Amino acid sequence: MEKFDKVHGVAAPMPLINIDTDMIIPKVHLKTIKRSGLGVVLFDEMRYHEHGGENEDFVLNKPAYRQTEILVAGDNFGCGSSREHAPWAIKDFGIKVVISTSFADIFFNNCFKNGILPIVVEEEHHAILMEDAHKGENARMTVHLEDQQITTSDGVVIEFSVDPHRKHCLLNGLDDIGLTMEKDHHIDKFEDHANQARPWV
Repeated sequence: MEKFDKVHGVAAPMPLINIDTDMIIPKVHLKTIKRSGLGVVLFDEMRYHEHGGENEDFVLNKPAYRQTEILVAGDNFGCGSSREHAPWAIKDFGIKVVISTSFADIFFNNCFKNGILPIVVEEEHHAILMEDAHKGENARMTVHLEDQQITTSDGVVIEFSVDPHRKHCLLNGLDDIGLTMEKDHHIDKFEDHANQARPWV
């Protein structure tokens, strides 16, 4: 998994509340088990018209936000079913940070496992960040994981909390397999001992 340190760029505002995983990626796109290629169908039903053309009013279709890496979302983001394709699509689009006042638990956990930083902030701070995101391409926000700070385009600094273990994993690019491989010396030692104790296995 790619190491996460700092993200600096335009943040896209998405103030809708209760954006569920089916809105993030509709069930029709869940047939694949590949993590790549899903970014094009992120927010599919909001992003495109029924005939297939882009909805120009949707935030991620606007020129200022097409390359966004930060999403400032409404309350209860990622609710609904537990599909892991949702964070896959978000990551494949290029979004590395999602900021909200609350997340659904399973989605929140899946974000960390896929290299996305979900940040929970208080409502007053969320309002500041949402306003900053609405400024468009001339307003750039910085999210610094090591310092656990968000800095708005106006220089307002907002601190956030993150679990130390999850922070360690993101900073070092460790998914579940990577965490296991950190223990490879102990695994090899155990296997050697087991082979000597039970050579017939």
